[in-house]
Amino acid sequence: MAKRLFDIIFSFTGLIMVFPLLSLLAIAIKVTSPGPVFFRGERVRKNGKIFKIFKFRTMISNAENLGGPSTSADDSRLTKIGKFLKKFQLDELPQLINVLKGNMSFVGPRPEVPSEIDSFDLKTRKIILSIKPGMTSLATLVNPHEGEVLKGSKDPHKTYCEKIKPEKIRLNLEYVNKRSFWLDIKIIIKTFFVAVFR
Repeated sequence: MAKRLFDIIFSFTGLIMVFPLLSLLAIAIKVTSPGPVFFRGERVRKNGKIFKIFKFRTMISNAENLGGPSTSADDSRLTKIGKFLKKFQLDELPQLINVLKGNMSFVGPRPEVPSEIDSFDLKTRKIILSIKPGMTSLATLVNPHEGEVLKGSKDPHKTYCEKIKPEKIRLNLEYVNKRSFWLDIKIIIKTFFVAVFR
């Protein structure tokens, strides 16, 4: 209950504070590339339910049909403004809407696409989907810029599965087992410094 109250108060406050920035970024996306401002991809939330995530669109239209699910920093599908948004993780800001709606929390395992969840073993899937996904996580602190790790790879998703996914799963399971209000605050503060100082 305390976590949900925290999410409501700070997601609402956050949306008000960053609204001017969100508006400027939305205009920049709209005037620099054809297509919608937001990307509304399917993700899996608590108890295996599907929801639509809010993100600023960083790729050309129909990008999902032109490549795999993992995005490297040098992915040809990224738009110019998209590369900028990805670099500073600004494409994630609209997820404050998901937090306010209750689909996500500030802290929790990052929401995955259904195909990724299907690749987990049953025990891992059950544990990770026992709580809400988050805007940030322990795994985010370890690999805040996954695209940079995948840069130059001929098969970004294969590289993701080999170099990022195992540790990401381990840290998500660790978070579920150790989660607390103070751990959430610690992760949020560290995420802020990682985002600002890269």
